[in-house]
Amino acid sequence: MRTALRKRLALVATGVSLAALLGVNSAAQASTSADSRYGAARAAVAVQQSPYERGPAPTEASVTAARGPFAISQVTVPEGSGTGFKNGTIYYPTSTAEGTFGAVAVIPGFVSPQAVIQWLGPRLASQGFVVFTLDTFSGQDFPQDRAKQLLAALDYLTTSSSVKNRIDPGRLAVMGHSMGGGASLWASANRPSLKAAVPLAPWEVDHSWEKTDKVPTLVIGGQSDAIAPVDSMSIPFFTNIAAPEKAYLELKNGDHFAPAAEGPVVAKYAISWLKRFVDLDTRYDQFLCPAPAPNANISQYRDTCPHS
Repeated sequence: MRTALRKRLALVATGVSLAALLGVNSAAQASTSADSRYGAARAAVAVQQSPYERGPAPTEASVTAARGPFAISQVTVPEGSGTGFKNGTIYYPTSTAEGTFGAVAVIPGFVSPQAVIQWLGPRLASQGFVVFTLDTFSGQDFPQDRAKQLLAALDYLTTSSSVKNRIDPGRLAVMGHSMGGGASLWASANRPSLKAAVPLAPWEVDHSWEKTDKVPTLVIGGQSDAIAPVDSMSIPFFTNIAAPEKAYLELKNGDHFAPAAEGPVVAKYAISWLKRFVDLDTRYDQFLCPAPAPNANISQYRDTCPHS
């Protein structure tokens, strides 16, 4: 009996008629049944999810909205709370029902306060990240110094902060504007375990880090940036870094401060990049691949699609 059953199952696996095996009178009925079963199997494979997916399936409206699906809270981190960074603000989802979250540290540019990049805190946290926006020790700190501050802030987040238990320490990312953007590139080169970087109008004259930076990186530049010209900074940074996954988004007519200004375009692509590489959430590939065409907001977009 068992031998016969095994033979029948083997025949089913090789595509032999279900009608003959199961005694179905109509071959069409059997074919429909088989197609249904195989279709269900294909669907089961297709919906395999990243274990780090957080939140509902994204839409154009959700990635451009001022707030995402997660309720958030914040905590002020005063100077002296940790070592290696000055002070900042942590934004985080209030619920942990879906598990832990990836974390992002964000640092501003030359002589800029935390306030310049602080909008990214609630914007990203409401999409399912823990976000630490920073002030620098000195407004004149150079990119390498700011990189050390970014990494120290991530270490504080994961080991000492009041929200450390909400964070997956294996899924961390960095962002920054201007010299802070240069800092995010240095941080990536110095800590290859980072999952993503999003430098905004990055400024740096030392390119020695480029060949060691293998962290998935989205560079966002302004077409009309006169402080960190894209032709000498953002574009070469994108072109030369060793990261196998990278993209360059250029804001049409954007000046140096456009990538740091709150808006739906920067938010959409930063969120999608972080979701894709920090959360391994392929649901966000739709916003990154194929590359968006130039439009009223984007002068050009370069990438390494398709993502592996």
